[in-house]
Amino acid sequence: MKRRLLIELKKWKNKKERLPLIIKGARQVGKTWLLKEFGRSCFGDVCYIN
Repeated sequence: MKRRLLIELKKWKNKKERLPLIIKGARQVGKTWLLKEFGRSCFGDVCYIN
């Protein structure tokens, strides 16, 4: 599953001076999936804490 927001997160990651990331949205719309997928595809190590 590829989402448009995943591309936006990759753009955010590549910015030289980026602000902290805050993900907001309704329940069960894929926020957790999006961040886990972003971590897997863009970083070597990922730690998920709920």
